[in-house]
Amino acid sequence: MGFQILPRNSVFSTVKNGSFPNTYQDVLKHYLVNDESVYKLFDRRWALSCPDAKINQIMTSSRKGGESIISETISYQNIIPPCLGEGMFEKKNDSSSFYVVRDDLLHPLVNGNKSRKLDALLPVLEDNAVTGVVSLCQHSISLCQNLVTCGGCQSAHAAAVAVSCAERGLKAHILLRGEEPETVTGYNLVSKLYSDVVYVPRSVYAKREEMLAKHAESIAGAGGSIMWPNDVMEASFKPYESRAHNFPRADPINCPEKPKKVAIINEGAGDAIALLGVMRLIKYLSQKHLFGKEQTMKIVVDAGTGTTAVGLALGALSLGLPWEVSAVMLADKIEGYKRKEQSLISEFLRVYTSSPHQGLAPSEGNNGTVQWVDRRVPRKFGNILKGEVEECRRIAQETGVLVDPIYTLAAWDLATQLSQVQDAKIVMLHTGGTLGMFGLAQRYKSFFRMNA
Repeated sequence: MGFQILPRNSVFSTVKNGSFPNTYQDVLKHYLVNDESVYKLFDRRWALSCPDAKINQIMTSSRKGGESIISETISYQNIIPPCLGEGMFEKKNDSSSFYVVRDDLLHPLVNGNKSRKLDALLPVLEDNAVTGVVSLCQHSISLCQNLVTCGGCQSAHAAAVAVSCAERGLKAHILLRGEEPETVTGYNLVSKLYSDVVYVPRSVYAKREEMLAKHAESIAGAGGSIMWPNDVMEASFKPYESRAHNFPRADPINCPEKPKKVAIINEGAGDAIALLGVMRLIKYLSQKHLFGKEQTMKIVVDAGTGTTAVGLALGALSLGLPWEVSAVMLADKIEGYKRKEQSLISEFLRVYTSSPHQGLAPSEGNNGTVQWVDRRVPRKFGNILKGEVEECRRIAQETGVLVDPIYTLAAWDLATQLSQVQDAKIVMLHTGGTLGMFGLAQRYKSFFRMNA
């Protein structure tokens, strides 16, 4: 059984043909597809000094013998150097291949789409950390900037926030679902080393918004303030000079202790501000010496919250690229992902255009910007199946690319399948997550007993 690609009309083909339905896609095209809009989106301070990413080209071919968890038995080869730029479309080759954008290599601990989601967010929080200057002694009065977020025990997002905050002198407070494991490893260990971690009962964690708010209030105290995700998004489009005045100034005489300001980041950084860093990646990839702007591309990504997929699609739309985005659904059903897509785009448009767009949601007969795809074998999120760890091992040995069975193996499988049947160039975004293998090795011990 192969992947089921859910039907929809390509947003990018309708852009080209000028036959938009009366949806938020009209508004996206109107506000995003022009030079002024692109400048407004990307002229800002970023956490990543440059958006560069290594790109691999993986050649696929049928192999005899053995069993594969995908629909065909496939072997892989990493083509070095990859064929990019104009050459990737001029070179005629009967072999199938796809490209892998190696965001898993961005940082030893903060890798994959986690880095992209924090790319625009962290500088905004840093800019808001200074609330005034005291001319008497010519010293800046800085608030103690704290961040609160949450995730599962092996949350790559939580670890990314913990490390990124520590590197920038910010304080991270991480709420992890469930009980502390007997042996702390993987992303759980990283979170504990770099931040203050609290393990939260599952019944409390189920009410995430309330849980985050209460914890933030306890840290901020009576004289502190809380910055919600919507506040961060709005601040990101304000001129740099005005960002220091978003919160009350501290009084060094009547308030000898620096008041605390706490920012809340939702689970998985699934907020509109996270879209900007992913859109920046698309701009980088569209350079002439990489994938260019003229050729049809299909980008494949695994979907946890779905935020990365929406950011990729908006990035392609803002630059007028003939690129489509296919996202493998891992943590929810299509109705949930469509609601998330609608929510992210509505919030993005509300802040970007300074006007509400709640009425621009797609109806049942109205498709969005992302092609949501079922995983080959659906399962409860977080579970892995027999043979998947061995498949990850084989891919690593044949290509040097490590994928994990929870997230990136799903995208790899879809990219492999599409490379066999699609005329368009296939590009997989490697979203990282490989440190999670340490936690999986604890949970699924029998799957990791490998013979040489």
